[in-house]
Amino acid sequence: MANFATPLEKTPDINEELKQRIDADRVPKHVAIIMDGNGRWAERQGEHRMVGHANGVRSVREALTGATEIGVKYLTLYAFSTENWNRPKAEVEALMDLLVKTVIGELEELNANGVRLHAIGDIGSLPESCRRTLQEAIASTAKNDRITITLALSYSARWELVRMAREIATKVRDGGLTPEGITEETLAQHLATAGMPDPELLIRTSGEQRISNFLLWQIAYAELWFTNVLWPDFKKEHLFQAVLDYQNRERRFGLISEQVSPA
Repeated sequence: MANFATPLEKTPDINEELKQRIDADRVPKHVAIIMDGNGRWAERQGEHRMVGHANGVRSVREALTGATEIGVKYLTLYAFSTENWNRPKAEVEALMDLLVKTVIGELEELNANGVRLHAIGDIGSLPESCRRTLQEAIASTAKNDRITITLALSYSARWELVRMAREIATKVRDGGLTPEGITEETLAQHLATAGMPDPELLIRTSGEQRISNFLLWQIAYAELWFTNVLWPDFKKEHLFQAVLDYQNRERRFGLISEQVSPA
């Protein structure tokens, strides 16, 4: 999305200062973001909600650029939930149009910078033109391996878990799997994120402190980082701050401190 060789604007000193403090050996491999606050941002500007969504695209560029600079390999963005279909029809249609235009407009940069585009969710429910554009972009970037950016579209964790249960139940019914053979790995292989590591860090903007039906299985041990910054105001420095906070935490996975960091 952004041209990583040529930053969008002159890099503020704060970005370099924060980046220098990040331990390159402890960067989370997978960062997930709930991009919240576009509508409120627009309202504060006295603008229509869609102005907020359009400005949010710049923050996607910032997040992707920053993630690439510090070595994150997977960036997953909650772009459109299954519940969002209940928003006013005009807003939904405008969001789908924005998605198509953004994907088309950024495709050249994605390929130039080794970015692989991926999507999870009920993609079949998207408008045909949107679905076709998305699938073409995914195919075009399939061989890129610098970083994978995943858009969660028409996605919800409950939708994902129901789909997973149905797929496993079908295998059991057809004799391809026994109930006793179902393991955590079996479930993970039937998630929309199969093949990707679970997120180590989940970021949510706008001051809200909830998960909103996002990657419920995958974030079982993710570190959560909340910020009052509205999504259109999210910059690389905020991503770097979240990663630094992540690196200052002790991740015990059910153990005690002495087991994680023996004296």
